[in-house]
Amino acid sequence: MPTNTVTGLSVKSLDEPEEKRQPAKSVIDISTVSDYTIGRFSFERGWSWSESIKPVVKTESCQNSHVGYCLAGTLEVQLTSGETATIKAGDTFAIPPGHDARVVGDDNFVAIEFLSAATYAKPV
Repeated sequence: MPTNTVTGLSVKSLDEPEEKRQPAKSVIDISTVSDYTIGRFSFERGWSWSESIKPVVKTESCQNSHVGYCLAGTLEVQLTSGETATIKAGDTFAIPPGHDARVVGDDNFVAIEFLSAATYAKPV
């Protein structure tokens, strides 16, 4: 397993992001610390990848790998293989490329993303 090394001290706030992306029903706040790009993904009730992000990236399914931590809300994920998972507040998650997702319930979904934040919701 590769080892990541941090070579300098860096602190930034996602409340004052360096970049903000706002596809439909989404707010993606981005900050870079050292060599790492971290994102806060906020999706409104009724959000789905296919309706909000697909028109931006123009792929049939999400092609990002995700590693993150859910702060609030519930997200249902379905892989193109048919496998499904539900992510809720307090869960850590890893999602491979080839999936769709949707917010379920009455609460917005909010997660911290550690792997795909640099490229998520950007045209390919």
